[in-house]
Amino acid sequence: MTQTTRTTCPYCGVGCGVLATLDDFGVVTIKGDKEHPANHGRLCSKGTALGETVYLQDRLLYPEINGEQVDWQEALAHVAGEFKQIINAHGPESVAFYVSGQLLTEDYYVANKLMKGFIGSANIDTNSRLCMSSAVAAHKRAFGEDCVPGNYADLEQARMIILTGSNTAWCHPVIYQRIALAKKNNPDLFIVLIDPRKTQTAGIADCHLAIKPATDSILFNGLLTYLNANGAQHTAYTQNFTQGLDEALKVAQQTAPNIAQVAIACGLDETDVRQFYSLFLNTERVVTAFSQGINQSSSGVDKINAIINCHLFTGRIGRPGMGPFSLTGQPNAMGGREVGGLANQLAAHMDLENPRHTDAVQRFWQSPKIATRAGYKAVDLFNAIKKGKIKAVWIIATNPVVSLPDADRVKAALKKCDLVVVSDCVRETDTARLAHIKLPALTWGERDGTVTNSERCISRQYPFLPPPGQAKPDWWIITQVARHMGFGDAFNYRSPYDIFKEHAALSGFENHGDRQFDISGLATITYADYQSLKPVQWPVNSKHLRGKSRLYADGLFSTLNKKACFIPIHPKPPGDLPNRDYPLVLNTGRVRDQWHTMTRTGMSPRLSAHTYEPYVEIHPVDAQDYQVKDKQLAIVSSPLGSIYVRVKVSQEQQPGSVFVPMHWSEQFSSRARVDTLIKALVDPLSGQPESKHGIARIEPCAPNWYGFILSRHGKHQLKYASYWARSRGKGLWRYELAGEDQPEDWAERARSLLFNEQDNASWAEYMDTAHNHYRAAHFIGSKLESCIFIGPDSELPERDWLISLFQKDQLNKAERMALLTGKPPVSQEDKGKIVCVCFGVGEKQIIKAIKTQGLTSVEDIGQHLQAGTNCGSCLPEISELLQKVRKEET
Repeated sequence: MTQTTRTTCPYCGVGCGVLATLDDFGVVTIKGDKEHPANHGRLCSKGTALGETVYLQDRLLYPEINGEQVDWQEALAHVAGEFKQIINAHGPESVAFYVSGQLLTEDYYVANKLMKGFIGSANIDTNSRLCMSSAVAAHKRAFGEDCVPGNYADLEQARMIILTGSNTAWCHPVIYQRIALAKKNNPDLFIVLIDPRKTQTAGIADCHLAIKPATDSILFNGLLTYLNANGAQHTAYTQNFTQGLDEALKVAQQTAPNIAQVAIACGLDETDVRQFYSLFLNTERVVTAFSQGINQSSSGVDKINAIINCHLFTGRIGRPGMGPFSLTGQPNAMGGREVGGLANQLAAHMDLENPRHTDAVQRFWQSPKIATRAGYKAVDLFNAIKKGKIKAVWIIATNPVVSLPDADRVKAALKKCDLVVVSDCVRETDTARLAHIKLPALTWGERDGTVTNSERCISRQYPFLPPPGQAKPDWWIITQVARHMGFGDAFNYRSPYDIFKEHAALSGFENHGDRQFDISGLATITYADYQSLKPVQWPVNSKHLRGKSRLYADGLFSTLNKKACFIPIHPKPPGDLPNRDYPLVLNTGRVRDQWHTMTRTGMSPRLSAHTYEPYVEIHPVDAQDYQVKDKQLAIVSSPLGSIYVRVKVSQEQQPGSVFVPMHWSEQFSSRARVDTLIKALVDPLSGQPESKHGIARIEPCAPNWYGFILSRHGKHQLKYASYWARSRGKGLWRYELAGEDQPEDWAERARSLLFNEQDNASWAEYMDTAHNHYRAAHFIGSKLESCIFIGPDSELPERDWLISLFQKDQLNKAERMALLTGKPPVSQEDKGKIVCVCFGVGEKQIIKAIKTQGLTSVEDIGQHLQAGTNCGSCLPEISELLQKVRKEET
């Protein structure tokens, strides 16, 4: 008997509703929830593939102390005892928690309560520090509170959408789909993309401003100057509802006095800047959506306030179709902000350094002591561990050895730490390898609680799978440790429902309209109501029983005098500038189908089909100057170290800059952790690292051989490969390889790489000694078990047809004969590189269909091949292929 559960996606901050169906065989199928207001049934490729990420291979299923399995009581007592001993000896500042925007709000709440209200330190920070803390600080400076004024519906009601520092098509695909549909329904909608790179999002943009990296503040200061010069000030609004305009305008005029100087500073054409400014001037309904390209900067807070200044100046905030909009990166980054998950916050949008707030929270929690000053922010926290100031750290649901800047320093810090506790659902991560104690946590599909998305919408995550092994909810693990530490009365929760009600009650405690975050209307809901809670946007209180879609429509903000604040913005250069030794700007970010450090998405074969190894994207001019070639390997270095990645030459990359994805860890590559190259430079206000602007150099790497392995087995001895990257395929693992040494016996080398021979195995081999080509296939009976291809350069057969052979129980004669050529028999089609992961449609298929069927639109391609008709994440690439073919034909 199948059962369908309505829940919420665990990936980005869009917060899509999901229908998960579990059948009698344990197979999970996923569909979008048409009733959820965030996505109306749409899902991206990652959400669509969620059913492929719920199996138990690689899971952490029982508690471990120093690698030995123990029971929960021993593990909990050990964690609590070690923390108490260290606190007694060195004080509460000697311990820390590092948590995650992937926790549920209830988990977040109890972790924050334990650290700040009972241990008495604010040393709890979160990986959300890396993605949205600049937005938090900017909102507080402008509005008096960390609030996103608008909602997703504004994107459909806008007449102009500015996407700045956001590859929306890949990082928030469902938002991109909503914008694409809005543009289809309203062709007059004008879309501006501001990004140094010509990303996939540029396909929908009417204007792409390929801005010089880190000059965003100059561009928006220039906009403020232009708006003032052209009479765009909403005088009644600024006089009645804002403060600080004169100084902000004075600084803008000094730093960005005219279009000509803005264009020079930003590396743009004057005509393009003038068009952008003129459109903003003459279009009332404007939404400016920003993400990591703005946030992840040593002046990210200023950049956001420069954007907000322009909206305040024109009164374009709090009304339909207009306003600044922060697109958050993680599923519950907003929920973490609600409970004070950052080291400089207190719960319920209260302030750590406000005595009235700390007193209120302490009385509400009835806590023995409460933190009254900010703790260590993420980068400083791990620096404090390395210096021995923090002697115990509990890391929950995150992988900082991969994701934090100067990642090798983080690794070294954890190696020195007296006590490292890791709660995770995955047994082997780069961080978990360094843990003294591992605690098995539940994950998506098993967890129960709430999350809040980018538009302040609270949604439920429901369990539809049983807890595996001895894994427990994070809230349970945290509260059990709290009880063992002697705080049992304050952590006597029986379910997430109990925690949620307390969280809701605290939001309204002594809140006399001072704080917009107020969900006290949910503090008295019944258990049944919590179990059936519909998505709702906060605030939810006596005035807004069904939530509120927009904030600040009345012009009353959360500052003491209820006026919004203009902030004078002095544009600042990045923390590190290119130089003779490191002449390139290094930008990091996401790819379409992967998430964070791939502990979840790396499980899915289809998500690994599109981008299967780490790469560096570089402009052709730079590639020529630095003598690196497309598809070959290169070493990318910074003052901190080097990584080893594939070269991708692209006209879409800005000259002088390179891009490297952030996802690859030591679980999936030999040496591609890009954050080992990024210096730990942070915004002084938010503490957010400058992940979008490092410095680097690139140089060719000349291995003596290149190769790949396709194998049904996931573990191979890769001692001869100086470079390797692995990814999961359907029923197999894929390894891309390269090596420095030149073996005398290729057959011996291949067999050492494919070490899992069986007695009944047979081999087919081909060796061209003169040209250093070696190919072999390993069979068990008639079933292909593995194959290896090695050559002197990167020009090896394409993998897609070979991968398809692993879906067959036996190969026919033609397939066996063609196998070592790497090319399919004439009777079989080679799909080429996968573009549409939902339906497995390849690049060659699409190009062939365009040419032979006369297809003229992405809709035609969808009808003919289904490509792009499910999640839509591949539509920008399909459009690019269509344009490429048409260009070649003309």
